[in-house]
Amino acid sequence: MTLLTPPQIDQAEGEQMLVPHADFAPEGPQPMEVASAEATANAVDAQVVDEPPSARFTWKIENFSKVNMKKQYSEVFLVGGYKWRILTFPKGNNVDHLSMYLDVADSSALPYGWSRYAQFSLSVINQIHSKFTIRKDTQHQFNSRESDWGFTSFMPLSELYDPGRGYLVNDTCIIEADVAVRKVVDYWSHDSKKETGYVGLKNQGATCYMNSLLQTLYHIPYFRKAVYHMPTTENDNPSGSIPLALQSLFYKLQYSDTSVATKELTKSFGWDTYDSFMQHDVQELNRVLCEKLEDKMKGTVVEGTIQQLFEGHHMNYIECINVEYKSTRKESFYDLQLDVKGCKDIYASFDKYVEVERLEGDNKYHAEQYGLQDARKGVLFIDFPPVLQLQLKRFEYDFVRDTMVKINDRYEFPLQLDLDRENRKYLSPDADSSVRNLYTLHSVLVHSGGVHGGHYYAYIRPTLSDQWFKFDDERVTKEDMKRALEEQYGGEEELPQTNPGFNNSPFKFTKYSNAYMLVYIRESDTDKIICNVDEKDIAEHLRIRLKKEQEEKEQKRKEKAEAHLYTIIKVARDEDLVHQIGKDIYFDLVDHDKVRQFRIQKQLAFNSFKEEVAKEFGIPVQFQRFWLWAKRQNHTYRPNRPLTAQEETQSVGQLREVSNKANNAELKLFLEVAIGLEMQPLPPPEKTKEDILLFFKLYDPIKEELRYVGRLFVKGNGKPIDILKKLNEMAGFAPDEEIELFEEIKYEPNVMCEHIDKKTSFRSSQLEDGDIICFQKSPQGLISEECSYPTVSTFLIYVHNRQVVRFRSLEKPKDDEFCLELSKQNNYDEVVEYVARHLGLDDPSKIRLTSHNCYSQQPKPQPIKYQGAERLTDMLIHYNQISDILYYEVLDIPLPELQGLKTLKVAFHHATKDEVVIHTIRLPKQSTVGDVINDLKSKVELSHTDAELRLLEVFYHKIYKIFPLQEKIENINDQYWTLRAEEIPEEEKNLGLNDRLIHVYHFMKDTAQNQQVHNFGDPFFLAINDNETLGEIKMRLQKKLHVPDEEFSKWKFAFITLGRPEYLQDSDIVSSRFQRRDVYGAWEQYLGLEHSDNTPKRSYAANQNRHTFEKPVRIYN
Repeated sequence: MTLLTPPQIDQAEGEQMLVPHADFAPEGPQPMEVASAEATANAVDAQVVDEPPSARFTWKIENFSKVNMKKQYSEVFLVGGYKWRILTFPKGNNVDHLSMYLDVADSSALPYGWSRYAQFSLSVINQIHSKFTIRKDTQHQFNSRESDWGFTSFMPLSELYDPGRGYLVNDTCIIEADVAVRKVVDYWSHDSKKETGYVGLKNQGATCYMNSLLQTLYHIPYFRKAVYHMPTTENDNPSGSIPLALQSLFYKLQYSDTSVATKELTKSFGWDTYDSFMQHDVQELNRVLCEKLEDKMKGTVVEGTIQQLFEGHHMNYIECINVEYKSTRKESFYDLQLDVKGCKDIYASFDKYVEVERLEGDNKYHAEQYGLQDARKGVLFIDFPPVLQLQLKRFEYDFVRDTMVKINDRYEFPLQLDLDRENRKYLSPDADSSVRNLYTLHSVLVHSGGVHGGHYYAYIRPTLSDQWFKFDDERVTKEDMKRALEEQYGGEEELPQTNPGFNNSPFKFTKYSNAYMLVYIRESDTDKIICNVDEKDIAEHLRIRLKKEQEEKEQKRKEKAEAHLYTIIKVARDEDLVHQIGKDIYFDLVDHDKVRQFRIQKQLAFNSFKEEVAKEFGIPVQFQRFWLWAKRQNHTYRPNRPLTAQEETQSVGQLREVSNKANNAELKLFLEVAIGLEMQPLPPPEKTKEDILLFFKLYDPIKEELRYVGRLFVKGNGKPIDILKKLNEMAGFAPDEEIELFEEIKYEPNVMCEHIDKKTSFRSSQLEDGDIICFQKSPQGLISEECSYPTVSTFLIYVHNRQVVRFRSLEKPKDDEFCLELSKQNNYDEVVEYVARHLGLDDPSKIRLTSHNCYSQQPKPQPIKYQGAERLTDMLIHYNQISDILYYEVLDIPLPELQGLKTLKVAFHHATKDEVVIHTIRLPKQSTVGDVINDLKSKVELSHTDAELRLLEVFYHKIYKIFPLQEKIENINDQYWTLRAEEIPEEEKNLGLNDRLIHVYHFMKDTAQNQQVHNFGDPFFLAINDNETLGEIKMRLQKKLHVPDEEFSKWKFAFITLGRPEYLQDSDIVSSRFQRRDVYGAWEQYLGLEHSDNTPKRSYAANQNRHTFEKPVRIYN
């Protein structure tokens, strides 16, 4: 264990979008973004001398594969006066990746309200090749709620535990943490409107990328004016109309004093909660949104606005050198993608964009009439748009590392951009020379974080003055030009050595906050673009609607500010009980949120409030008696006692404190009104200690109905038998009808409704004020076929447990297919039985259910195992939330049988035919690879009866493993790798002492990626002799691959190790380049066949997991 102490470093801005550790991994999109609490100063807190603000900690974990704890903590180390430690989940935090977090070690002991902002990186060291070390950077404001932060999916477990990869050597794993503590800024006390004149946008979960783009578009006034002029009507609903939702959003940004919500807009996109928690690419959203607005503007007064603002044109040309022939193609663009890698600034990117490529030699151009010709190929611009959007290519696929990476290289961009430079070299000769293409920078969109997620914000100067503003979700701040430009160039900071005498490595932090999109405005169009936008540009119906919204919002804000001066009094009456019981509620007496509410000043005397009640209900003051409600220990809520005459002389505020010390916000009352023979109110009867107020519900077992029929005062020493005639009268029964009485005692967690002995006194039955008696005709003589629930007790148990479940097919997870009314107490077998019956399926065991994730609004990734949930309740619960959705699928074999099997998808490559067939293999989990091969033999066509098969692990066109026949299939993961089966060639079976197998892969160099090696096609093994030359091997390769002479003559051959090609001559002895190693693990050395990839292109994500920012953006409406 080592702890290095470099000096403090300047703060890097922004925030990595990651997840706090929990004892579960949030499902759905990973990782999740949180709102940033970002430091705006460069200095860190004053530190004690022996408590450095930055440090590197190295943790060496021995016997790593034998760690059987779910989570493991490192030793504690000190940085910035705080104790830190690394937290790992060696087998993953409910994912198949190593999970790793930085943790404040003593968070539970820290004082209330503590917080600490830290920039840090976590690394798993590659002990064979350090360049393959996996390192991830982030920053976070730690507090008591989020005392750890990091990466749930740090790296795949399959890579970590693969001994050939270099992350586990001698079963030892080395983890490093670089931590730098930063100053914390109070995020919430900042008033953006007051400080800057502008307001921010609220983050819905992971919508910072959208917020930064919307702010940029809003601050292009010509665009805002066009949006305001899109036709909408007062009958439109913002949630269903993109134009109206955008108009509403822009209006609020222009006139609101506080940050603005974007939910209406995302609803108009057709997005649900899941989409709002899914981070997308801001470039992709920009294109999709502009296309959608362009479509919505067609046929309106603002048709063509998008093109007028953002559309430019360039010309692709191919010009022959030796003959008079030129081919051109004009194309339009709304934004330009500029290379960052290998370019020091924007001008270098434009130089690269228009760079001329020579088509000669093997790459000649086929010109019509002239045949193959030497030619020049390139791009020139015909015109640039008034608003130039430049997308910087900060993300790219690294073919060597087989992963997406972010390019954090330094990349400069000017305040003033001259695209007419050097004699208009970027422009076509046909371009309009009267247009001066001099641009000024309007906005800088920044991405802070890494490839697996991050945070977006924007620097904008709305009027093109020298004053810049930073728009970071809800927070808007004034910034200087250096912060907006130079500090967003990217690059890396290296700190000087603190102890030069020690041989410690430099302490570096990548500036992972850097520009990702730039918006320039042509200076000659400035007056047109930065125009005045005022209320006359906004449709009257929109002004009226939005002003009303603002007034309502202001009224709510005012009420909230004055809330301490008022009390809410909720008055329940008999009419409420009649209306609600048996319809809205079944237990207790009333839902207080659905009764008449009064907002009364606390100083008002209660007797004055009674006069207001008299006006509202038409009940004279002298006929009113109010009861206080009380929450009982069994969690029921009942009228407890009437107010005394002395209490009624008090103020409303005093009375509220008497009634409910735990909750001072509301006063809940029951208004008792005695009714005479002609339905006229009477003075309330005198109540003595002997009098008990009881409430009565009537149950009809035939109709399965429960209703409220009234209340009575009874004497404590009286008996139920004394009031039977009165109850029959209330129910409309004959006076001598035989009835049974039950006391409704409680309903949580279970229903308790007990029979009452009619001959026992009310006092002896422990009845008191506010108790509820349910009664019904005697259930004796009722036939079970007539009623499912013969007694009120059984009915209330049914009501308490009933649950309507919405079932969805797993193949269509957004559509409700059917609903079933079930009981929460139904066991697993009963639930699948009901589903099977509904689907007309004979065998319920072929039904497989999957629970619903309430956060992502998606099915959980793992289905419910056979009898894996005891009750329906267990299937519906997701952490602390109850869902009403289950997903189902119909299997081809019973689920218990399927669970005992392992399912693998194997791609079989035929030995003589050019075909690949995917086979699904199902075998018992204890089966071996040999069993898989035997099963496969019965399904495939072999070249001859004695052919032997082998199973390979292929990933990105490289062979990583040959599976031993005895290996158990239970641990084979085909989610990430391709499993390939093939016949073993005869030549490989009879290898001599001087023969060996080598890996052979196809590759090409990607011109857009600095000539990096890009593998494609099917990799294979080749048996070679130690004395064989490349020329001899080439003859065999051509025959094996059936390549025509003309095409094969263009191929090049190289020995490649770790992505670096070394080209071979025909006379070279090929075997001398290769180490004699077991084939498994030799994937980093191979014979490369360089040629063009003529196979149909498939996107990188077709068969692999996409990164969070790669999710396609869709606007549905």
